[in-house]
Formats: sequence, C-alpha cells, structure tokens
Amino acid sequence: MSDSLNFLDPSVLAGLDNLELRARVVVEGFLSGLHRSPNRGFSPEFNDYRHYYRGDDMRHIDWKLYARSEKFYIKQYEDETNVRCMVVLDTSASMSYSSGETSKLDYGITLASALAYFINRQRDAVGLITFDDKVNNYIPAKCRQPHLMQILRTLAQIKPGKKTDSVKPLIDLAASLNKKSMVILITDMLDDEDRLIKTLQNLRGMGNDVIVFHVMDDAELNFTFNEASEFVDMESDESFITTPAAIRKAYLENLNEFLAFCKKQCQRSGVDYCLMNTSEPLDAALSAYMSKRAKSF
Repeated sequence: MSDSLNFLDPSVLAGLDNLELRARVVVEGFLSGLHRSPNRGFSPEFNDYRHYYRGDDMRHIDWKLYARSEKFYIKQYEDETNVRCMVVLDTSASMSYSSGETSKLDYGITLASALAYFINRQRDAVGLITFDDKVNNYIPAKCRQPHLMQILRTLAQIKPGKKTDSVKPLIDLAASLNKKSMVILITDMLDDEDRLIKTLQNLRGMGNDVIVFHVMDDAELNFTFNEASEFVDMESDESFITTPAAIRKAYLENLNEFLAFCKKQCQRSGVDYCLMNTSEPLDAALSAYMSKRAKSF
C-alpha cells in the first residue's frame, strides 16, 4: 500500500461507518510507518517467551528454541508483558467543534478506537472511560476480543456531552488502579489546565505511564478566520462578534503560551504529551509519535 493510501485523510476515515474497520485502517497505516522507521517497538529489553499466534511477526520467532521443542515461541520484550491500559476520552461539548468535516470528537473517537485495537492486538488489556462533566462510560481493562468489540460499540454510540471536568474521572481512576498501568487521555484540554496537569502528574507519580493526546482543530491552532464572525463558547453559550484581524495576534500569543505551558508541565513530570491537529492524517501522526517515543527508551 502506498503512502498516499496509508496516510488517510481524516474526513475519509470519518466516513467509514464501521469503527473496527476505521481502527484497523489507522493501525495498519501507523504500523507501516513504524516498520519504515529504524526505531521499532518501545523497548529492546528481552524478558520472556510466549506461544506464537497467527498474525505475529515471524521475525521474532526463536528458531533455536523451535529446533529443541518443535514449537513456535515468540520473544517477548519487557514492555509487552502484563500491560493494562485505560483510554480516557473527553466527550464534552467543546470536543464537537469542527472547522471542516472532522470534529475533535470524531478524531478522538477514531484515535481511541485505533489505540484499543492496537493494544488488543498486542494481547494486552485495554479499558475505556468516556466523560464530560461526569463519567458516562466505564469499561474495565481486559484483553479478550469480545471485550474489544464492546469498547468499539461504545465508542460508535458516543454523542457530544456537556461541560468538561477532566479531573474527577482521573482521580476516580487513580483510586481504582491496584497495579501500575498505562493511562491515555484524549482531550482538547479546555478545562482548568492547572488542576488537570497536577492530576496527571499525580497519576505519573504513582508509577503509571501517562500519555496525553491534546486534540485541537486546525482553525483553533492557526486562527484561519478572515471575515467578521460570532464566536460562541460551546459549553457556556457565551458569544461575541469581532473582526478576526483585531484579535488574531493576541489569540495566537495566548494559544502558544497555553500550548507551551501544557507541554512543559507534562514533560517535566514524565507525562508524555502529543499535540494533534485534526487536519492531519491520524496514522501519520501516530507513527511519528510512536517513533519519537521509541527513541526515549
């Protein structure tokens, strides 16, 4: 498959009604990107063996062990063992914003589906939390195929919610974790960023691997408005009318300060931070992120 087909336009992905197919297309695309990268996987530290399953990469078969046992075994690496991951998706009203064909929520749903599909494919346990100002869906982490389908069905039925409270679901999640886990938050971070980042830092301080995918629309990032417009807060319904040229400079300065703060505060405490633009192909963005993450190990 060529790069132009691998790196699908977000609007094309959003048009695929079958969420499992959408997730599989993204995963195959970013795995293809990883295979082209000189940095593969997350950790080179060998840990154990497991039985070969159809679909596993045959390059990881231990042929010496096969010669002795006449059974196929796969070398399993440290980061592949006993991983439990919770995907936490913001479904608040602000996530429904779109300046094009794909909203932040659609992009987040596709991202959550692809991550769940990928984690399940790695035979690790994955769960799901969706929230706005309260937790709307909670699915505990498991690794069976029917469990993945439950997650995908839940994601396919999501509708935009109300106001945002990112902190409460993360605090509740932290209280429920009885072993070190991976926590992946997908959000536009239009909340009290100080409280949110402090909560993420606490999760990281407990020994969990914490990743934030900060999803924003291209118009939010580049302020692509030109004509006099009415700007409406999607969660409070407050609005004002202005000429974009009058506020563009101040808006972009405040935005860049906000993004720099989020990135710096996350990274200084070991929280992985990845800014995602909804206009960018999701598999390409994931491939770039995974390759970057691999280099840090």
